[in-house]
Amino acid sequence: MFRRTFWFTAGAAAGVWATTKVNRKLKQLTPESLAAQAANKAIEAGHKLKDFALDVRDGMAQREAELDEALGLNADPELPAQRRAAAIAGDKHHKQIKYIENTTYSYNRNEDH
Repeated sequence: MFRRTFWFTAGAAAGVWATTKVNRKLKQLTPESLAAQAANKAIEAGHKLKDFALDVRDGMAQREAELDEALGLNADPELPAQRRAAAIAGDKHHKQIKYIENTTYSYNRNEDH
């Protein structure tokens, strides 16, 4: 009697375990779950690519510093004076562009005719 009860209980437990395992696997294979997994993998790949690019940038800066030191280019050259103020002020000899008023050309590019 106990033997039958034992095997009945073991079979029921194995059935519950197998059903649970199959249901979990089926949920992983739904389109929504697959899309979420693909999105997570893409984000992970993006992070890895960003980390790689940052490592490459650091390596380039380090190698450039090594080359500058080896070639004696560490001294900062004197930069020329800024000319931005002169460019903003404008040139007195610069001619103003005159736009033709009352043209027949339409500047509305969304017209169908």
